[in-house]
Amino acid sequence: DQAQTSLRTIGLAAIFVLTWNSGFIGAEYGLPFAGPFTILFWRYFALTGLLLVYLLLRGRLSMPGWGATGHAALVGFLSHGVWLSCVLLALDEGVPAGIVALVVALQPLTTGVFSGMATGERTTLRQWIGLLIGFAGVATAVGARLNVRDGVSAFGYLVPFVSVVAITIASLLQRRRELQTERTPIPMDLQMFFQVTATCLGVAVPALFLEQLQTDWTPPFIAAMTWLTLVVSLASYTFMWMLIERMDATRVAGLFYLGPPVTMLMAWIAFGDTLLLTDILGLFIATGGVVLVQGGGLHRGPRAD
Repeated sequence: DQAQTSLRTIGLAAIFVLTWNSGFIGAEYGLPFAGPFTILFWRYFALTGLLLVYLLLRGRLSMPGWGATGHAALVGFLSHGVWLSCVLLALDEGVPAGIVALVVALQPLTTGVFSGMATGERTTLRQWIGLLIGFAGVATAVGARLNVRDGVSAFGYLVPFVSVVAITIASLLQRRRELQTERTPIPMDLQMFFQVTATCLGVAVPALFLEQLQTDWTPPFIAAMTWLTLVVSLASYTFMWMLIERMDATRVAGLFYLGPPVTMLMAWIAFGDTLLLTDILGLFIATGGVVLVQGGGLHRGPRAD
């Protein structure tokens, strides 16, 4: 039934937005106890072990071929390793979380620009308007919180843009593969295993040589790592790839506009951060933009040439 399918997709999108953006809260808890690369290493080391045990117990561990494995590893390294490393590095450099969130929110626009070339899916005028409205909502929510901080390096302000590039490429690569019906699909759990393994290996080098894996294993850090590993990395990324299977890349990317306002609401609940009127206004504007991007049906196939 189309209505039930649409409701399930909407529910999946809502859960994805909540779990994905809880990562900012988890990172704020974890960064005082370990460096950015060390946090990611422990997180993905645990994930790799969990998925390996799961696949072995289910008898599902297999090698689908070098092409498929390499694709999954590349997508995982870009969307997990590079994206998260750059976000954590920016926060560790002292860049305000609001500025990081605002820069990362540029991803829907970059996805919209390149979606046609990469996947053959057309970004409609309605979607472009929705994307611009969504960005206006983000700017409204974050703009009032932007404060100039002395002593923050240019690197800190530039590195979040690498996050945007990385996850945009990952989303388009994954969506293009989903649209290539002649390719045998890889089971989601096996895809996740190759993605997190590549991420673990990728961040191990800077974690060892730059940070020496220095970690303060306190209860707050263990709690933060448990949340980041099971909920943010395992659950939310699974939800994202499930959404990419159901709708085009521009619609999925549009959900990222809800990130900064939702994160601010979470920070208000978790840390008692002051919630401004502009936060609520920005959330409503961003939601309106997302509705426009998602409009016209939840499923979209490739355009006819």
